[in-house]
Parts: sequence; C-alpha cells; structure tokens
Amino acid sequence: MTALIRFQVTGYVRSQRALYPMIVVACFVILVLVQSPGQEHGAALTVGTFGDIAAFMVPIWGWTARALLDTAPDVQADLSALAVGRRTTATIAGLISAYGMNVALAAVMVAVPLVQAFAFHVGGPAMLAGVALQPLAAGPATLLGAWTCRAVIRSPALSALALVGGCLVLLVLSMGPLAWLSIPMVGWLRAAHHDEGAFTAGFPGLAVHLVLWWAAAAAVYIWFRRR
Repeated sequence: MTALIRFQVTGYVRSQRALYPMIVVACFVILVLVQSPGQEHGAALTVGTFGDIAAFMVPIWGWTARALLDTAPDVQADLSALAVGRRTTATIAGLISAYGMNVALAAVMVAVPLVQAFAFHVGGPAMLAGVALQPLAAGPATLLGAWTCRAVIRSPALSALALVGGCLVLLVLSMGPLAWLSIPMVGWLRAAHHDEGAFTAGFPGLAVHLVLWWAAAAAVYIWFRRR
C-alpha cells in the first residue's frame, strides 16, 4: 500500500494538477491571511480565522481529492488494484493519498493564522483546537471529493456539479435541525467567532462529529468500490 500511495501522489504531482489548488491557496494566503487583524481584536479575529479557513477549504479539499483520484486512467487503476491483490487496498490507498495532499494544503493555510495567534497571545487550547480542526475537517471533505470521482460518477460535468452541489447541501443542512447529518461547518464557524472559550469548549463535540461522519462516509465508499 505504501508503494501505491507514493505512486498515486507522484502521478498527481507530475500531472501538474496539484498546481491548481495550490494557486488558490497561495492567492488566499497572500490576499487575505497576511493582512494582520488590528491589535484591539486581534486574538478574537485570529480564532475566527481558524474556523473560516476550515470552511473555505472544504470545497478545495473535495476538489483536490477528486482530481487526485481521477489522475490515473481507468486501465492503470485496474492494474494497480491487480498489483496489490485487492480492490479494497487500492481504494484505501487512494483515500490516504488524497487525504495526505489535503493535509499538506491545510498546513499551508494554517501557517499564517498560527503565527498571528502567537503574536496576539491566543490561548494554547484555542490555538491547538484551531490547528487540529484543519486535518479533522479535511477528512470528510476528502470523502466528499471521493464520492464525486470518475469511479463513482463517470461524467466530468456531472461530477463537478455533484461536488459543488454536495458542498452547498452540506452547508444548508449544517444550519438546521438536520445538522447531525452534515459536516458541522456552521457549528465550528459559530464557535470560532464567538470567543476562545466557546471554541475550546465546543471543539470536542465537533471533533467527534467530524470523525463519525468521516468513518461512516469512508465505510460506505469502500463498500461501494468493492462492488
């Protein structure tokens, strides 16, 4: 599996598809994040930024996962599954590869807010929660992208519409009584923009929600790909 993960990541990078999300992330960092908030409300705004970038990155992470999983031609994907002996192994390797790329993007995005958090003396628990939120949120977003890859939706146009529509549906669901079915984007945005204490207190529940959503979506996806 390690060799297959390395092969998929290398193919994705060499195909230059990795440049597109990196350009979006770089533009966001340069145009938005490097503008330091005012000293008066710097700590509160920085904590809010952790929630903002996690919500902003959900469609970017989904797009990245979809692009990585679609990099290899169908014949190559079949040969990879044959080489490792089980389609399930190849499917899991693909998810790990996509998630690894998304974590790398998250690290780039969170670097500036983390520096600002130190500068404005944000509390350690709130800072750790803000950093930990990024890889936790990247997991469900990776599965969202996987559910729209070519192996699931053959049409590129329908796949792109499904990704955008899925993000919108999850955002709307997270606002209402069915929020437990969705990625809790609105939940972490409200907590992050309330204050450090609310964000820190609400983070364990958000983390459990994200992990459960991630595990359920991954289990169904792996089962579906085995068929």
